[in-house]
Amino acid sequence: MPFFEYKGKNIFYQIKEKVPTKALIFIHGSGGSSYIWKEQMEQLNLDFSLIAIDLPSHGKSGEFKKLSLDLYVDVVRNLIDYLSLREVILTGHSLGGAIIQSFYLKYPERVSALILCGTGARLRVSPVILNATKNNVKEYLESIPIGAFYRRTSKEIIEEYIEEAEKTAPKVVHTDFSICDKFDIMDKVKRIRVPCLAIVGKFDKLTPVKYSIYFKDNIENSDLVVIDKASHLVMLEKPEEFNLAVLEFIDKI
Repeated sequence: MPFFEYKGKNIFYQIKEKVPTKALIFIHGSGGSSYIWKEQMEQLNLDFSLIAIDLPSHGKSGEFKKLSLDLYVDVVRNLIDYLSLREVILTGHSLGGAIIQSFYLKYPERVSALILCGTGARLRVSPVILNATKNNVKEYLESIPIGAFYRRTSKEIIEEYIEEAEKTAPKVVHTDFSICDKFDIMDKVKRIRVPCLAIVGKFDKLTPVKYSIYFKDNIENSDLVVIDKASHLVMLEKPEEFNLAVLEFIDKI
């Protein structure tokens, strides 16, 4: 399994190598792991290497005592340096979207394009979620089928996702949502000059469609794709539609 070292700890990433210097990098959301991108890693056929990372304290990556947005951004930078990538498209879901926006604002010359999936320029989190992840993670896990999935999404997809979500320490999940709750770059979005694609499930309750419309309205070179019969985990719920949107976007840039 591929790892790279960061501050003495191992960071795990999946890779489907095609072009050594070009990569589409996938970054998961709060309490998640590279697992959520399984349909993209398996099915996307691009002239880019495909990489999906486990953030610190997530998935197969090492545990860190203190997690922060700056830490996550720096880990992505280290991955790019470690693999000597010269052309990079960043894809981020939810918290991952906050990470890639922050990365771009810090290192704009290192990003060729952004794919913003089920995310926003501001990510306020319900006090109910913050309280549950801090005090009663079982309550949070039980809320996932209604809160993060379209009502007709298959039981198998939902159960498999929850099984993966249970592997993340409750403290890590709470910290991730706390990072999201503090994230707000609405006044900086217009600074994004690279091509952007915003993808969102039509029934996303956590990051509603209006969040992605804000990207479309405020980023000059941007596209918006709203996928029907999907919610917050659109890449798992509707992988074919999601992947087609990615392919069509990359063909244009």
